[in-house]
Amino acid sequence: MQVGDTERDIQSVLLTTDVTEAVVNEAIMRGCNLIVSHHPLLFRGLKQVCGQTPQARIVELAIKHNIAIYSAHTSLDSVKGGINTRLAERLGITDYRILMPNESGETGLGVIGRMPKPVSFSDFIEHIRKVLDCTYVRYTRPKKETVETVALCGGSGAEFIGDAIAQGADVYLTADCKYHEFQEAEGQIGLIDIDHWISERHAREIFRDIIQPLGLPCCISEADRTPVQIKNK
Repeated sequence: MQVGDTERDIQSVLLTTDVTEAVVNEAIMRGCNLIVSHHPLLFRGLKQVCGQTPQARIVELAIKHNIAIYSAHTSLDSVKGGINTRLAERLGITDYRILMPNESGETGLGVIGRMPKPVSFSDFIEHIRKVLDCTYVRYTRPKKETVETVALCGGSGAEFIGDAIAQGADVYLTADCKYHEFQEAEGQIGLIDIDHWISERHAREIFRDIIQPLGLPCCISEADRTPVQIKNK
């Protein structure tokens, strides 16, 4: 819980990946008094709430209109049925397990599994582009041109490239990869990088699946979108 009174009754819920001014204004317009987001609005403490930063303006706007803000983030990244499980299912990956489990083995980050049948690397790239409706796909060539074992981690998961290689993945899908990470992966694994927001936007659907059975009105934000814009040739 990042903003608001935990004892206040909930009227309706707006579901979003990011909390922006546009999303809060949408909540006001729709009469939603709770915003549930994947990415937290506040990653570090605010020293002032006087409208000088986007975060401060959002906090002020939410409080003024009695809107609470709850963010899931790493809890939804780690739990079974969360971000990575849902991403694997959307891509048709089967027999998956947690890529980096915690001590109990019940939760953890990333997923590794198999495609129902081997596909060419080019076809797999096209599959990702179509299924996830990607604005861009960046990649390095894999060690072999046939994709069978797939590892993935929604959001910024470049730290697990080595683990994906060690566990025998042909490709690793994540976001926010740097130049040298592509360079080091080339020839070892097909490193596939997509937009961070696109890799995690299905968080909203997960929230909806949890909240709707409670009988609470909820809706997916129409103002929620990636901040990254691409200019094609």
